[in-house]
Amino acid sequence: MNPIDVSVIIPTFHREAQLLEAVGSVLAQKGVKIELIVVDDSPEGSARSAVASVPDPRVQYVLRPEPSKGRPALVRNDGAKLARGRYLHFLDDDDILEADSLITMSRALDAAPKAGMAFGVIKPFGHDQIVLEHHQKYFAKATAAARRMRGPLQLSVNLIFRPAIFVNSACMARRTAFESAGGYDPEIPICEDADLWARIVRATGYVFVDRPVVRYRTGAPSLMHDLSESDEKLHASYRRIHEKYRQTHGSLHFLAMKVWARTGLR
Repeated sequence: MNPIDVSVIIPTFHREAQLLEAVGSVLAQKGVKIELIVVDDSPEGSARSAVASVPDPRVQYVLRPEPSKGRPALVRNDGAKLARGRYLHFLDDDDILEADSLITMSRALDAAPKAGMAFGVIKPFGHDQIVLEHHQKYFAKATAAARRMRGPLQLSVNLIFRPAIFVNSACMARRTAFESAGGYDPEIPICEDADLWARIVRATGYVFVDRPVVRYRTGAPSLMHDLSESDEKLHASYRRIHEKYRQTHGSLHFLAMKVWARTGLR
């Protein structure tokens, strides 16, 4: 019996070069027993040969029977169903784990057995200096906001009603908390991670790891990098997220938290 500490799940779509960098950062992690599940969302299985070039038994390649058509929740949930680890880490295929990030976050969760998730600091990188500086300023403010958070309710409300203070690749979930939450909502086109983490945080609490855990690639084409605030997918996603929150907690609570987020959470 060789139990897995962390299952790392990487959804991928036509980004083989970046994927291999992400895979390398996972396999270089020390101090934890890992498995790596790469879920290919391309119809032709474009990442198969790239993953096959990595001779490591900890790596598993999975081709989805049908492409998700731009719904990453489906791809991530597929990977989670195969996971055997105590903890789950969902890494985007263009991001890179910092050294020792998995052991740091898993130890943080070990030390807080009631917490359902942990997240850490994001370190942006990229070739476009203007774009990079924008993201560096954004995540510096996000880190400051994370340090000011006082409890699960405040963080969950922040995730629902405010700009994100972390990215999906910076988070680790306790597998039991992920399963209890029902995983990512496939009906949310984008920002499905904000919905998931808000639900887990509200139900079980969280741990903030105040050190860089992931290098976030800026400037590359992706669902998130190409978003604008007028994008209908973004509005559709938050309409569903807000309606779910309203149905779960009631209209009065929804309105009170919305006002708090706009006036008190700065």
